[in-house]
Amino acid sequence: MPREVELSTLDLRYEDYRLKMAAVEARLLVSMAQRGIEEPLEGVDLPAGPAGGEPTHVLLNGFKRYRCARKLRLNTVPYAVIGPDEVSGIMGLLRTAKSKSLNILEQARFLDELKSVRRLSVAEIAAELSVSKGWVGMRLGLLRQMSPKVRDELFGGAFPVYAYMGIVRPFMRMNGVSPRDIEQFVLALSGKDLSLRDIEQLAHACFRGPAALRQEILKGNVAVPLAQMKHVPADPEGCSEFERIMLGDLEVLQRHMQRVMGKSQDPRLQSRVFHAQCHLLTAAILSRTTAFIHTLRGLHDRNGQAQGDLPPAPGGHESAGDCSPAPAGPQHGAPSDRAAGAGDSGRAPGKANDRPRAAPAAAPRL
Repeated sequence: MPREVELSTLDLRYEDYRLKMAAVEARLLVSMAQRGIEEPLEGVDLPAGPAGGEPTHVLLNGFKRYRCARKLRLNTVPYAVIGPDEVSGIMGLLRTAKSKSLNILEQARFLDELKSVRRLSVAEIAAELSVSKGWVGMRLGLLRQMSPKVRDELFGGAFPVYAYMGIVRPFMRMNGVSPRDIEQFVLALSGKDLSLRDIEQLAHACFRGPAALRQEILKGNVAVPLAQMKHVPADPEGCSEFERIMLGDLEVLQRHMQRVMGKSQDPRLQSRVFHAQCHLLTAAILSRTTAFIHTLRGLHDRNGQAQGDLPPAPGGHESAGDCSPAPAGPQHGAPSDRAAGAGDSGRAPGKANDRPRAAPAAAPRL
């Protein structure tokens, strides 16, 4: 049951275990000034010493509300006890991590307290929290990879946590990037209020760029590198992420077209189950052939116009060397023949009689 306690009686020994977020705290300050403290602060009460007196209120959750209350010059705050001792209080806080929006680094810090200070094993912590040992081990490993200076910058709010987790930390898996390099980069950019985009560009320039650019960044001179990188393409090949994905799709398409053409006449394709399923799949592919060829031709023409010096593809956008003529079928043969009719002018005269629909294409030559 929440009760009012004096603000000065709260023990803040775990304040550094929680992240400081200036923007969130500023919004909370406005809300508290208008509506007061809507949720009580949470902690555990330690018994008074031999001399007696009031028990110690050890705060575990609500440090932003505490700092805002001090700015608003409040004397008392609502306070609720969540456990009989510190271990049970931390366990209770970790169990409600999702509802209390406990960050993964905050979880790691409290787990390290339970393991290193309270001497609980990983198995005991996992059993108490009803999680796997891997869940606990991953968070403990995350904290071990972090130097004390980097940890202080992150928990102090000088460097954004989401930038460290999503942008900077993955570089530790690269060869040649040590935790010391990560520490220097974080310390150089801490407190500069940079956007995620700027941090990402500076990280790539620092860990993948030239040595001169790296030295400027580590000195904290980020204005010049950012100005230089505005004139550099996002990719060494000049392609955006979406364009690289599209080129990869085209490469996969070309590779699989060649594989299908090479395997389609293999005598090992003989089971009834294969023929039944293959008939359905080829029917679905052939039904989209006309639209696909039309789209591919449009893409090819746009690329040629944009480049300015690309020659037209042989045989009306289709290479005769890569396409083997498919036998005409009663359902899908006509669209395929019409699509391929433009490329029949380069065929040998002897092959024109092999297909009944090739005769109209020969009439203009006569």
